[in-house]
Amino acid sequence: MGLMVKAGVLALQGDFREHARVFAALETTPVEVRTPADLAGVDCLAIPGGESTTITKLARLYGLVDAVRERAAEGMPIVGTCAGMIVLANGVLGGEPCFSLMDITVRRNAYGRQVDSFEADLDVRGVEHPVRGVFIRAPWIEEVGERVEVLATFEDRPVVLEQGNLVVASFHPELVGETGLHDYLLRKV
Repeated sequence: MGLMVKAGVLALQGDFREHARVFAALETTPVEVRTPADLAGVDCLAIPGGESTTITKLARLYGLVDAVRERAAEGMPIVGTCAGMIVLANGVLGGEPCFSLMDITVRRNAYGRQVDSFEADLDVRGVEHPVRGVFIRAPWIEEVGERVEVLATFEDRPVVLEQGNLVVASFHPELVGETGLHDYLLRKV
């Protein structure tokens, strides 16, 4: 597989460069996605952490909402971290949905303000090593739909979830170069 896999990273706002570095470390070819044409050329997609309202506005402006929904419906694997989880959710308390692909409801900034940030090692089903998560103004899950599997929890709250070809995390593994979730995603390609 290796470098033949083109791993897309939604590059509208947020820490997309860090996701690209993780994909490169996994010997795939990272591709910055800003348009539907960019999206058409990738095998999977990471939606980074950042500001979910800004990502939503820019995704609409660049015509990516329907394009991402179509690729997801076709089975393209997608991972969303922090704000990426928010924009993939069907329900957003304190915000509005964007892609509305995953049967979850999230609460924005639920783990607190910037000064409340922390890191934790998490056991994630399907990943062989503890996954290092960086929680920065992180969202948490309020509701989980029937088709959604919880892959990891922190303090009895779901923090990594999967629904078919979609994987989301409340935290940023990419900020510390953690590869476990990206590798898990690539196994779906």
